[in-house]
Amino acid sequence: MTRRAAVLALVALGVVVLGARLEASQGDVTMKLDGIGSVSAPLQIVIVLTLMSFLPAVLVIMTSFTRIVIVLHFLRQAIGSQDMPPNQVLVGLTLFLTAFIMAPVAERINDRAVRPVLAGTMSVGDGIAAAAPPLREFMLKQTRQTDLALFVDISKSPRPSKPSDLSMLVVVPAYAISELKTGFQMGFFVFVPFLLIDLVVSTTLLSMGMLQLPPAMISLPFKLLLFVMVDGWNLVVTSIVRSFA
Repeated sequence: MTRRAAVLALVALGVVVLGARLEASQGDVTMKLDGIGSVSAPLQIVIVLTLMSFLPAVLVIMTSFTRIVIVLHFLRQAIGSQDMPPNQVLVGLTLFLTAFIMAPVAERINDRAVRPVLAGTMSVGDGIAAAAPPLREFMLKQTRQTDLALFVDISKSPRPSKPSDLSMLVVVPAYAISELKTGFQMGFFVFVPFLLIDLVVSTTLLSMGMLQLPPAMISLPFKLLLFVMVDGWNLVVTSIVRSFA
């Protein structure tokens, strides 16, 4: 009992000393928690955590990610290799290609919005407003007029005098369905040469009476050989990157 009382006394003394030190350094802690610009640090943490929850949706829908991943998926299906390249490789390649394509837009957003907000010369709200035009301009270049007109009519908003006056609530879904259509179109053209190889192999096996032999097993080496001989990865990546020019 004596030892327990001594331990409890030491713990209580430590708590009192720690509380005194925290109270004495309260002013220093307050100074260290000052936020960037006019927004306090706790509020900045809340804002950052909230924005991070929307980051996957922004990355997938408002960048070049959707078109690239669709084309690469169709390429793998056309070749006939179900798990090669694996999903991790395709997603990693898509992320780096997205970063490469979106680099000019990111630099403009950094110069117009991020740096002024970090320097305290611009509020967070003004920074978000300043970051929207470069991203809107990129999306409008890739969006079809019919898709923009569709969402303008659905939202029953007045027709703007120029596309740059459109709201992001109209531009983002229009850009998304445009990217889906473009990705499927590019996937079709990727599929055609491999489909011809499948047809030739199937016809050859049928004429030879080899009905029990799966055509995919025979056509896969020929498709891989064709893809390697024409430097397929170079052609596919070049076509994807230039499609955003």
